[in-house]
Parts: sequence; structure tokens; C-alpha cells
Amino acid sequence: MAMDLWQLHIFVSVVEKKSFSKASETINLSQPTVSTHIKELEEHFQCRLLDRLGKVTEPTRAGLILYDYARRLLALRDETQSAMLDFLGHTKGSLVMGGSTIPAGYIFPRLMGAFKKAYPDVSISLSAGDTSQITEAVKDGSLELGVVGARIDDPAIGQEKLVRDEMKLIVPQNHEWAGLSSVSCDKLFDQPFIAREKGSGTWQSILKSMDEAGFNSQDLVPNVTMGNSISVIQGILNGAGISILSTMAVAEELRTKRLFALPVEGLDLTRYFYLTLSKKRSQSPICRKFIDFAKNNI
Repeated sequence: MAMDLWQLHIFVSVVEKKSFSKASETINLSQPTVSTHIKELEEHFQCRLLDRLGKVTEPTRAGLILYDYARRLLALRDETQSAMLDFLGHTKGSLVMGGSTIPAGYIFPRLMGAFKKAYPDVSISLSAGDTSQITEAVKDGSLELGVVGARIDDPAIGQEKLVRDEMKLIVPQNHEWAGLSSVSCDKLFDQPFIAREKGSGTWQSILKSMDEAGFNSQDLVPNVTMGNSISVIQGILNGAGISILSTMAVAEELRTKRLFALPVEGLDLTRYFYLTLSKKRSQSPICRKFIDFAKNNI
């Protein structure tokens, strides 16, 4: 029996759910029907594709090869459907994208509302993570596009500047520096400082700026390390230390004067958020529409 795209869809679901039963629930088929389709695929290729290891199902080496090609075929199917609808004037389909903390929290939401008004039949899913997580998801095809706060040295990834961002030193209202026009970088090393996790594009930008200005970023010993900008903001408000953040993330706190922002003398804290795409995967018509929309409306 010849394989078909539906069987590949079932196979991909089993691999990703790591379970025949969970896959059957996801695609609304009985477990015996799922098992039959997998068996037919194995008969077609004349090799075992999946191993049941207790409660977990894992692909064999042959299964991993098929999984990679199956995902590409299914993505091309979706792209074909989207392209034909687009040609007929019916922009319809789905777009899965992701961003690091600032893009996911402040940039994407601003764009998504306007984009949905222009294309109401497009379904959008937004994921958040740090720069490394979003980049990996773009590489493996889990996300069609990402926006992150750091350049990535990876031949499989393509990036271009999308949004200019300004970072500043953020201190609480009762801090001795609150209200100053600026502070010199060397003074930061004597302060309790809140760091971000290593995968953060913001943190990478801060350390790079210090090193380029002639300071040794390794001399900055964090008081605590936190996983996202929201945690850092709460840490500053509650006396855990000071930090450098995007002014987008603290706009409300700056407006109400709960926090104060200061330039750091000698540091270039201007950075960009980068549109991040896989060089090995073609973008769907909907993805391309969103990119054009973002460039014209940001």
C-alpha cells in the first residue's frame, strides 16, 4: 500500500506525543486505527519506524529520518493550501511564531491585533522563551519565525534588524541614584546587581557592551539571577538589586515613578531586536505577509 500524507500526519503525531494513545486523542482516531496506519507505513518502507519503550514510544533511526522528511512534506502541504487560498483572495491559515521576553511581551501583541483586523481568518499562535530557545524552535521548524534580542552565529539561521531598542540602568525610587542624569559604568561593579539567565539576549548585550567599553564583564558579580524581565522588575521594586533593562519593559513603572532609568556613561546600550528565520525552510505566504506587515507598522 502506498503511503499518504494522512499517514505521515499520524506518524508525526505519535513521534511528537511519544505515545500511540496520546496521538490518537490529538487526532481523534482510535488507538487501533493509529496502530494500523503505522503498521502500513512500516510495511511500505519494510523497516521498523517506532519502538515502544514501556510507556514511551520513540522513533528508530529509520523513524527519525522519516520524521524529518514527513514534517517537511506536511509543511509544504500547508504552504500549498495557504498559497492557493491567498491567490484566490482568501488569506486563511495559521502562523506559529515566538519571541524572547520583550518581543513576546511588548512588540508582538501590538502587531497581532492590527494584523488580525487585516486578516481575520488567520490563526496566530505566539510562544515566549529566551533567545536560545526561540532560535532552536525556529531551526527545528516548531516556529516559523522569531524575534530575539541578539545576533546568532549559526549558518542555519538568517536575521535582520526589525526594532531598535534602548536599554538603561533601572533603579528603585528610594535608590541613591534615583533622579541622577547618568551614572558611570565602574560604579555598577559595587552594587547588588540582578542578572538574567545565560540564554537571555538582553544579558548578552549588556556583557558585550561592557567588554567593548573596556570593562571586564566578568567582574560584575550578580547578586541574584532571574529568568525574565518581569522577575527582574519585581526584584528591583522589592530591593533585590538594580539591573539594566529595556525601557519598553518598564514604561509603566517609569511613568508612575516607581522606578527610575539612567544612562550608563561609556556604555552603548542601544540594541536591536532581530527578525529570525530558518535558512533551510521556506516561509508560508501568511508568514511573508506578517513580516511585511511588521516592517511597515512597527
